[in-house]
Amino acid sequence: MSADWLLAPGDLVAEGIHTVVVASPDLQGRLVGRRIPVENFDRVVEDGVEVCTCVYAWDLTQDLGLVEADVFPLCGMHNGVPDVTFRPDLSTLRRAAWLDGIAICLADPWDAGKGEYLPLSPRVILRQQIERFGADGLRAQMGTELEFYLFRNEPRELRRSGFRDLEPTTIVPADFMIHEGNTYEPFFRKLRADLKASGIEMEAAQSEWGTGQWEMTFRYGDPLEMADRHALYKLAVRDSATAAGMSATFMAKPLNGGQPGSSCHVHFSIVDDEGRSVFWDDDAPHHLGERMHHAIGGILQEVPTFMAWYAPTVNSYRRANGADVAGWGRTWGLDNRTTSVRIVGNRPRDLRLEFRLPGADTNPYLTLAGLLASARHGMAKAVTPPPMTEGSGYASPIDAEIPLHLGEAAKAFAASSFARAEYGDDVVEHFRILLDHEWRSFLGTVNDWDLDRYFDRI
Repeated sequence: MSADWLLAPGDLVAEGIHTVVVASPDLQGRLVGRRIPVENFDRVVEDGVEVCTCVYAWDLTQDLGLVEADVFPLCGMHNGVPDVTFRPDLSTLRRAAWLDGIAICLADPWDAGKGEYLPLSPRVILRQQIERFGADGLRAQMGTELEFYLFRNEPRELRRSGFRDLEPTTIVPADFMIHEGNTYEPFFRKLRADLKASGIEMEAAQSEWGTGQWEMTFRYGDPLEMADRHALYKLAVRDSATAAGMSATFMAKPLNGGQPGSSCHVHFSIVDDEGRSVFWDDDAPHHLGERMHHAIGGILQEVPTFMAWYAPTVNSYRRANGADVAGWGRTWGLDNRTTSVRIVGNRPRDLRLEFRLPGADTNPYLTLAGLLASARHGMAKAVTPPPMTEGSGYASPIDAEIPLHLGEAAKAFAASSFARAEYGDDVVEHFRILLDHEWRSFLGTVNDWDLDRYFDRI
């Protein structure tokens, strides 16, 4: 990928930049941080900028209950809700071209008290996995396909209405259809141009089968760069939709009525130090090498462990448990969209696996980190995958070890000795508490389904 988009700190004023956003992903993958006047950015480059650790401790809604309950060693009343220092990664400094005069620089949180980068940070977690791959003489290449729904409703009014009366941007199934896409070409043309100017290289885009559903795919690359692009892309889509008086959602399953969920398919290949595919074997059936089989074996073996990252919300399981070609258990097959791992590509440089379980609501840093850890483990331990699926993956029996809801996923993650070995007890426990809190919050809430199902029938 060209680095023409990369900005130098000394060139910001000449480039018309008045503000630099210094940001890092929170545990949900959302970018959090602070806005720095351009004249102060040199100081931030040298010293960093302080951000409260509460961004890693409150829940999705920024409810402070867990912070006040002192359940986290990192952040609570017991230690005064301290700061961490966001240290800018200047290799990510770029124009946020969808905004006027704004640049954005991604950062990693530094814990000055312990003299280390915060182990809980999704960006730090992914960095560590990339380094472990490198220590084995391997380099991963990853790319994401991300779907979302776009509605003609203005965001503030939509929230005030309780998200009623949604008006989708397409009203009939329009998968791959050009005419329906033409209607919104002015919006998407500007979005594509802004993404390109921001160093986010898109490969293709299309209208999807769901009413109001769209997809963009990105050029593959280094996993950290890919996760950064993914997070920035989501920010750009939301901001651009709002500016156009529309609303975008990356919920895994936002609509009833047979509408499909939104996915985050991950394409994954591995090369050695000389850039040769480690998946390809000239003499093997379908050219699928031994290490590719072992990588698939490791990924599928650890699906129960990382389901909490692949499907991190209550809503995720509306998609994961349906028939939305969203992956099914520990299955894999050749160009088979009904399996969790789909093998695609007919040349050494193209051969890759596509992991189909994650939804659009996943945190890309954590999903890529989970896949890297699982694949590396599979190759190191020569894990044999299940037999390849021919025909529909949905004909396979339900895998009792795969979590069916977030509560089960939280327990599986916490019980995993593999996750604890890879990320440490403190990190696993922190996620367990947040996941369990999300699940219990759902269980303690009466919703429309409850009322419709039981109010006058029980």
